[in-house]
Amino acid sequence: MLRGSTLRLHHSLPCGTQALQGLRAHRMLVHPSPVCLTPGTIAGLPRARCHTYSQGSAQAQRDVTARIASLERSPVQNVRPPRTPNPFGESEIGYEIIQGALVKFSDSGPRGKKPPTAVLLHGILGSRRNMVSFAQRLVQVHPGWQVVLVDLRCHGESARLARRPGAPHTVEAAGGDVLQLLRKLNLFPEVLIGHSFGGKVAMSMAHTFGELLGSRLPRPVKVWVLDTLPGEVRSGEAGRKDHPQDLIEVLRRQPLPIAGRRQLQDTLAIAGFSPHIASWVATNLVTLPGGAAAGAVWSFDLDGISDMFRSYETTNLWPFLEHPQDGISVSFVRAERSAFRWGGGDEARIRELGHTVDMLPDSGHWVHTDNPQGLLDILSPSFGVPVARP
Repeated sequence: MLRGSTLRLHHSLPCGTQALQGLRAHRMLVHPSPVCLTPGTIAGLPRARCHTYSQGSAQAQRDVTARIASLERSPVQNVRPPRTPNPFGESEIGYEIIQGALVKFSDSGPRGKKPPTAVLLHGILGSRRNMVSFAQRLVQVHPGWQVVLVDLRCHGESARLARRPGAPHTVEAAGGDVLQLLRKLNLFPEVLIGHSFGGKVAMSMAHTFGELLGSRLPRPVKVWVLDTLPGEVRSGEAGRKDHPQDLIEVLRRQPLPIAGRRQLQDTLAIAGFSPHIASWVATNLVTLPGGAAAGAVWSFDLDGISDMFRSYETTNLWPFLEHPQDGISVSFVRAERSAFRWGGGDEARIRELGHTVDMLPDSGHWVHTDNPQGLLDILSPSFGVPVARP
C-alpha cells in the first residue's frame, strides 16, 4: 500500500517585511511520513529569490522562474501575473500549500496543467495551523491533490503583515482576500472547504465566482460547509458554553501583556470556558521581545475578529443557495453534537433547495479534530478514488 508523502510549502512573511527571505526547493520523495519544507529548514540546498505574491514585478517573476527552472524536479510552482481584474485591492494574507506526493507542477506556459486544488478555511479565532493535520491526511489519501491553507484576515500571520487587509472586516471581505491570493497564484480551486466562519467564507467565495465569471467557470466547484448554517446565526441560537462571542469579549477585557499561558488558562477557566478551549486560545499568545518576564500579547487582531464575528452572525447566504451558479454544488456537514439547531427548518430548507446535509457521528463542532477519519470519508468522493488510507 502506497502512503504518499506530503510536501508543505510554507510562505511566511515576518512582520514589517515586504518579501520572503527565501524559498528552499527539494525533490519530492515518497516517504512514510510527511515532509515539511519551510524557508531555511533544509541546509545546503540552493536558495531561490522569491517575492510576496502582492509584489509580482515582471523582473522579479523572471528571476524566480529562471532560478526555479534550474532545480531538477522542483515542486515550486511558477506564479504568473494575474490575467483578470482584482476588485479586492492589493493586501496580503499568510498562506501555505500542502502537496500530495504525486503532484507535478507544469512550467509549460499559461495553459500548463495545474494540479487539482482544494482550499481549506479555518473558523473564527483559529489559524491555518489548526487545519494542517487534516490537510496532510487528505493528500496522503489523494496524493495527486494540493491544499491551500490560509490565515484569514485578522488571524495568525495575516494579522501581523505590513500589508495586512484593512476594514471593513466582514465575511465577504475575507472571501475577497482568498480570491485575490488564488488569482495571484494562478490557481482555480475545484473544492472549497470551510469550517464554521470559514464555511460562510467558502459560500461567499463561490457566490463571487458566479458574479465575476457568470457561466464561464473553468471547471465545476464543490463547496463543503462544515457545521454552520447559511443564514443569520444569533448568539442565543448556539449553546452558550464556549460560545465564540462570549470568548471574544472575555479576551478583549484581558489586560495586556499577559504573564503567560497558565494565567490565561486560569482566567478562562474561572470565566466558565472548558480546559480544551482555554488551552487552544493560549496557543495564540506571542512572547514579547524581552522574554517570558516581559509577558505575552495576542498573535491576532481581536478588534477585527470581533467585527468578523458580527458579520458572521448577520451574513445571509440563502440567496446563493437558492440560485447557485451552474457548475457549483454545495454540501453541508452537520456534527452529531453540534451546538447549532440543525433539526429545525434550516436543514429542511437546505435539502429542499437541492443541497445535501451529511451527519458526522461522534463529533462536536470541531469536526476536523473530533472525527477526522469520518470527515475524510464524507469529503473523499469530491477528490476521486483514494490511493491509500492514512
